Amino acid sequence: MAPTATGAYTPIRIEEEFLGLYYRKGATTENINNILLYFFQEVVSPARLAGNVLLVHETLNASAQPRQAWIYNPGQRRVRRAPNVAYDNPGTASDGLRTNDMTDMFNGAMDRFEWKLVGKKEIFVPYNSYKAHSNTVKVKDLVRPGHLNPDLLRYELHRVWVVDATLKKGMRHINSRRTYYLDEDSYQIVAIDHYDGRGGLWRYSEAPSINYYEVPTYWATIETHHDLQSGRYISGLIDNEEKTTIDFGFRTAPENFSPQSLRQRGIR
Repeated sequence: MAPTATGAYTPIRIEEEFLGLYYRKGATTENINNILLYFFQEVVSPARLAGNVLLVHETLNASAQPRQAWIYNPGQRRVRRAPNVAYDNPGTASDGLRTNDMTDMFNGAMDRFEWKLVGKKEIFVPYNSYKAHSNTVKVKDLVRPGHLNPDLLRYELHRVWVVDATLKKGMRHINSRRTYYLDEDSYQIVAIDHYDGRGGLWRYSEAPSINYYEVPTYWATIETHHDLQSGRYISGLIDNEEKTTIDFGFRTAPENFSPQSLRQRGIR
């Protein structure tokens, strides 16, 4: 969802499937053919975007083989390679408020930045966000002008690892620097400061998270990216009013993530 400063927002429903080969029992770097995970994404609504499908083969060693991606456009009824699903290219249906490498707070190749572990500090971060996650909360009560409803969010003083990513000389990216804050206990990225080409603070991201005890894992239940210059923001993963949410027991197979199957999967 991408609200404006006036409070109007556009709800976008997206369904996603993951298959992580590296996380399977018995998986090794030798027997997964350099595929870290498969990712399938389909826009369900609104109608003007519905049916657009993205398929990604995320590699474990991006230097040996970069990420591979394909898209299906229902208007063209064609599957095409998508070489730009990476780095600072705009994310799906994000209205320019989220880049591809901001998905899941950070993903993809790390080669355009110099990475430095700054150290550890205590800051207030979004944590144990069960109220915002609750299925009794209506989306209209959660999404507010300029930010999510603070009455439904929770912040705690936590120790975090601070990591600076500085753009390498000669590399291109809309951010000259990013500072990541990783929860000491889970290593979940809970907040990010994004800086523009002049070195000014441009965007701020945070990931209200909860324990998914059935896995178990500590992971984001919402992901919010604020543009501090325009006053706009986008929030993803909001599923409070959905009949089905994250299913960690979902079973699928690699053949369901082939480019050949993409067109059939994109037709409803």
